[in-house]
Amino acid sequence: MPVNTQPLIRKLESIGELPEQDREALASLPVQVRSLQADEDVVREGDVPSACCLLLDGFMHRYKVLPDGKRQILALHTPGDVPDLQSLFLRHLDHSLAASVPSTAAFIPHEALRTLMRTHPTLAELFWRDTLIDAAIFRAWIESLGRRSALGHLAHLLCEVFTRLRAVGLTQDHACSLPFTQLELGDALGLSTVHVNRTLQELRGEGLIAFRSSRLTILDWARLQEVAQFDPAYLHLRDPARAA
Repeated sequence: MPVNTQPLIRKLESIGELPEQDREALASLPVQVRSLQADEDVVREGDVPSACCLLLDGFMHRYKVLPDGKRQILALHTPGDVPDLQSLFLRHLDHSLAASVPSTAAFIPHEALRTLMRTHPTLAELFWRDTLIDAAIFRAWIESLGRRSALGHLAHLLCEVFTRLRAVGLTQDHACSLPFTQLELGDALGLSTVHVNRTLQELRGEGLIAFRSSRLTILDWARLQEVAQFDPAYLHLRDPARAA
């Protein structure tokens, strides 16, 4: 039975136009669907994958572990993302990829993706565009790690994830699922769990967010953007209203 490729279609449509024949090509891809446990590695640093991972449901993160055991989360991934697309062109991965929560992923053989891109140039362009946007997100994260205060950094991360989820239809009004622990947020922000807790309390105290039971509610979007100095232009969304 064909896999539900709607998450990927929604993601690609958020950054460009997707003709009907390309939708059909995506639906016909040979895939293996797997359920993933929280913190289950999909690939590890040094692996040589033969397939790419399409996140269908849940959340994933890229990370590296330092020699002293400390973890740095390098990126968060939402449904529709293909986090290891670069494995098509890089012989081995220089980081690890894991499910953040119980998730569902589809694994697409490299050769099937290469054939798809050769025969559907519009899809090849969209995947290339998505990879460039991925790099833009990395630049924004570096800026936050290097120059934003803890409050601004956390606010920026919340704005980014909410905007990305809204672009693919995974928000309700001003709320979305955000099932990350304070430890995981700390590993993404480069902060201790104590500092993350204090910063979350500050955002709550300012009346900007509510965050309970793995659910984020934005109470004052304009003010949260101001605190974060968040300009969504780096996400390069096709519909600017999705970033407003």
